[in-house]
Amino acid sequence: TPAATDVALAALDAALAASPPPAQARLLRQARQALADAQQRELDTQARYAALFDAVPDPVSILSAEGVVLDVNRAGIVAYDRPREDIVGQPIELLNPDLPSDHLQPVWEALNRGDTYVIEVTNMRGDGSRFPVEVHSAGFQDRGQPCIVAVARDLSGRWRAESRYRLLMESIDKGVILFDRDLRVLSANPAAHRILGLTGGGVGLNAMLDPEAWIIVDEHGHPLTQSQWPTSRCFQAGRVIRSTIIGLYHRPRGRMLWLSTTNVPVFGNGCDQADHVYAMFSDITELKRNNTLFARAQSLAHIGGWEWDRGLQRLYLTDEARRIVGQPADLEDMPDLLDCLRSDDRAALQQALADTIEHRSSFGLELQGQRRDGHSFWIRMIGEVSAGDVDAARITGTVQDITERKQAEETLRVQARTDPLTGIMNRDAVLSDLGVRMDSPSHDRVAVLYIDLDRFKVVNDLLGHNAGDELLIEATRRIATAIGTEGLLARFGGDEFLVICDLRDQPDQAEQLAERITAAFSAPFQLGSDEFPVTASIGIARAPRDGNRPQQLIQNADTAMYECKRRTRNGWQVFSPELAQRQHDRLQIESRLHKALDGDEFHLVYQPQVNLRSGATIACEALMRWHNIQLGPMRPDLFIRHAEHTGDIVRIGQWALREACRQVRQWQDDGLGLVRVAVNVSWRQFVGEDLARWVRQVLDEFGLPGSVLELEFTERVLIEDAPDTLRTFARLREMGVMLTIDDFGEGYSALNYLRRLPIHGLKLSQLFVEGIPRNRSDVAVCEAVCAIARSLGLGVVAEGVETEPQRQCLLDLGVTVGQGFLFAHGLPAADFERRLRRARELG
Repeated sequence: TPAATDVALAALDAALAASPPPAQARLLRQARQALADAQQRELDTQARYAALFDAVPDPVSILSAEGVVLDVNRAGIVAYDRPREDIVGQPIELLNPDLPSDHLQPVWEALNRGDTYVIEVTNMRGDGSRFPVEVHSAGFQDRGQPCIVAVARDLSGRWRAESRYRLLMESIDKGVILFDRDLRVLSANPAAHRILGLTGGGVGLNAMLDPEAWIIVDEHGHPLTQSQWPTSRCFQAGRVIRSTIIGLYHRPRGRMLWLSTTNVPVFGNGCDQADHVYAMFSDITELKRNNTLFARAQSLAHIGGWEWDRGLQRLYLTDEARRIVGQPADLEDMPDLLDCLRSDDRAALQQALADTIEHRSSFGLELQGQRRDGHSFWIRMIGEVSAGDVDAARITGTVQDITERKQAEETLRVQARTDPLTGIMNRDAVLSDLGVRMDSPSHDRVAVLYIDLDRFKVVNDLLGHNAGDELLIEATRRIATAIGTEGLLARFGGDEFLVICDLRDQPDQAEQLAERITAAFSAPFQLGSDEFPVTASIGIARAPRDGNRPQQLIQNADTAMYECKRRTRNGWQVFSPELAQRQHDRLQIESRLHKALDGDEFHLVYQPQVNLRSGATIACEALMRWHNIQLGPMRPDLFIRHAEHTGDIVRIGQWALREACRQVRQWQDDGLGLVRVAVNVSWRQFVGEDLARWVRQVLDEFGLPGSVLELEFTERVLIEDAPDTLRTFARLREMGVMLTIDDFGEGYSALNYLRRLPIHGLKLSQLFVEGIPRNRSDVAVCEAVCAIARSLGLGVVAEGVETEPQRQCLLDLGVTVGQGFLFAHGLPAADFERRLRRARELG
């Protein structure tokens, strides 16, 4: 002991002080040094023991074999909240009041076997409060006496942690299962039971997870072997296997589950292989179903999503988006997508992205590009900055496959520009092309050839529309062959074609093409077993001399074409200043003509139709007159031709018919009886309106019988639309309306129609009457017309009778009714009324 050591050292010091012999003194000094060294070592050992004893963070107690506390460290004093002197020398029951009386027996049994004894008990602090501890006890000898060292580990923190862990496991909606290396279930939280549809604990789960009862597949539906399960892979790799999607099909219940699972390995102390794995999983069945439906909807709608992370320089495309642009998985950044686009669209998308970043705006573009397989695509790409992204670090949007729509639009565009019958450009296309050419300074010297087929209407009416279509197709082929690559051909409408040619290198190019086109029509057209000579009349106009706008240029070419038809047909005519003046006059007339009816500028005069023998007035013809303030009085043949060209003749003709019937009604009310009036009807009124219905409406309006009305029409009516003409004539005749062919012999003289039309008479044209009786040819024509009329039972009226010899000649030919200046000019209604009254008074 330290005290005995101190006594021994004092005795040795006293012996040395007595001056022993040298040899003895040396031995005494060696003995003293050895004892002093041993004492220091003992003190050092005790200091180390005390430091180590007090450094242990857990309470440590030294107990005697009987359980009396021999020593306690600093952590024990703090944990038990007692002074050291209150603990040392006291039985252990002071600190563990709940220990049984024989509590040391199992302790010594374990210590005597060389084991450590571990027990969980409750310790008591000085204030009487309790706290759980786990006590580890070991035995040792102190000065030959058996003692116990007991280390108490405070379990309060672990209990709190375990409580929180249990609360967490019980409350979270993520399933957690603990597997051992044999894939047996050691524990599972309530969420795992709920997700897997169980009510039991681990045993139920082990039975539930029998591999024979499940088919486990990856996210694409491919079956997984047991070694491919995420939990097995976690054991094999010894690392976390994150966010793996698997599908579980339970055969007995026929139930399909989709899980997102993360597996975490757990290693035991000193182990290099995981002995447990925690599998944490979420039920994503609904999400998987929704994603599948959404992906299917995206696929059906051909819409995909994209996101560009500017910071990471990463472009993400959904599967559908990647399919749309037809690029492989290595398309990872925006430049890769830009490389797929054509140059113009690449620049447009770059600018749109820059604007979106700068202004936090959105964009929508239609872009064209090329897939990896070489096929082109069209997409509508929409993008915007992600919500709340103040730095515009990410831009998201959608891409929609609009390739089919664009292809359909292109097809429609081509169809919209193509004449369906002939396959060449149509009216709209040629107008657009001509406009582009005339707007370009380098292409403004162009010419337009306006082509109209002569006698096409005759073929179309005689043989039908199918034959007419064949003729148009063959005519197209002939024109196209004639112009080759030196002109652009289009069908302008009906039997009219346009050819556009460039004049920069060859000023007379248009005339040369016109010559070649007319030559191409020299051979007759073979339609069935018959041959038909169909020629072409061509008008030529040049830009900019003859017009600086497409419509103006075409209109002038049209004017030249009509001049060609009027003169010779089967040829060509160049537009000239004289024709321009006529065109100007025509436009002046037509512009005012369109407003004349609303301006009350028309009036009717009535020319008597008389008995050529007695001179008695038997009827009259209503003649149209127009007086315009700017143009003055206009010749009827001039303005009526323009009115027919513009279509205004329909309204004007309706007005004339109604005004004539109103006047007849007025004469009857004035006591003059019913006077038959002849009214001219244009061919346009036959094809442009229901003429019979209009006549019936006017007659009913004024309460007149059809017999007071005579309708005069030119021979052109006969060939415009024969079936409709026959029906209209029949309805008019049923009303009692007289029907007469005006100016017979001047036009087509389609005699085959006369025998089928329900008409009443013919009017002998003034063109022939003015030559009789001097011109034998005119006399012969008049004789022929009279003979035709007599053979068909038709009446004849001669117009333009101006001399007595003409009257006498007509009487000799059997014509009894005529009109002309010999009897009277066209008279205002009041003058004609006075003539009728005077004739009645004389009669």
